Amino acid sequence: MAEFKLLQRLLDEGGPDLQCQHLCDVQIGDQRLPVQAFCMGNPDPMVPAVGFFGGVHGLERIGAELVTAFLASLVSRLRWDSSLHQMLNTLRVVFIPMVNPGGLALGTRANPRGIDLMRNAPVDAGSAAPPLLGGQRLSAKLPWYRGELGAPMEMESQALVDFVAREMLGHAHSISVDCHSGFGLADRIWFPYAHTAKPIAHLAEMHALCQILDQTHAQHRYVFEPQSRQYLTHGDLWDYLYQLANARGNCMLLPLTLEMGSWVWVKKNPRQLFSRQGIFNPLIEHRQQRVLRRHMAWLDFVMRAAAGMPRWLPTQMQRGWHEERALNRWYRQGVLAP
Repeated sequence: MAEFKLLQRLLDEGGPDLQCQHLCDVQIGDQRLPVQAFCMGNPDPMVPAVGFFGGVHGLERIGAELVTAFLASLVSRLRWDSSLHQMLNTLRVVFIPMVNPGGLALGTRANPRGIDLMRNAPVDAGSAAPPLLGGQRLSAKLPWYRGELGAPMEMESQALVDFVAREMLGHAHSISVDCHSGFGLADRIWFPYAHTAKPIAHLAEMHALCQILDQTHAQHRYVFEPQSRQYLTHGDLWDYLYQLANARGNCMLLPLTLEMGSWVWVKKNPRQLFSRQGIFNPLIEHRQQRVLRRHMAWLDFVMRAAAGMPRWLPTQMQRGWHEERALNRWYRQGVLAP
């Protein structure tokens, strides 16, 4: 796959500033495809961490391409950007560009075993999740298959969980971005929960992050919201990791999902409806480049927000103010936050 050659080139160019971790191998026939992670910056647990993830769903190539493009941008800046080196002294930055390389190779949403990795964690939404879409255990021949009840997580899912636990949950504060495509006409930034409409424990922190995004990029077009406002799902990996972080008690993980609204690309080029790839990815080159440019600015914002967390995280006295406005904005019907 060309993606692996590009990642190897970036590793060579990054030199000692970029490290690679081999997490596991995925078998497809005679091929063994690695799940690889890349790390840069300060590993000291006293500094914040930020992680960028893509390719969880193999059909959504644009997510893996976006994460790889952002990594490539940082590697190129290592040669000349002294401000980036200063930031990396105060921040840990990690990447898994292709969580599901088997699905990317096969052009399928699921992994080669037919399991949807984003329905695979041991988190249950109860009866509120929509049939099929929310995750199902009927058959791997149907979409959104969770895997057998009681079975271990898939190796790709477990590799992601173990890596985040090791590289991010050891830090007191961290932010993650998982890049997807395929939902609606708007670009959305989702945060947990996916399995319940209950607000998360760090609602104040999410609202503070949303606030600095609104203030810094006043013209941004993202819809920032809990995923539960759209639909509920079983088995969300980031719900599971968020709960794992909370159970530790000494770390805070703010997981975000970038859901690129691919219906816009289909609207502008209806012929994409006749291609499975076209439903989830911009197929025209200039449109793909425009999508990458737009969202790389968002990833850069997240990296800077992670580095500056001590400056914007709400104090104990501010938490009540943020929580009230968050509830009005996202959870109370018919109430608009000022």
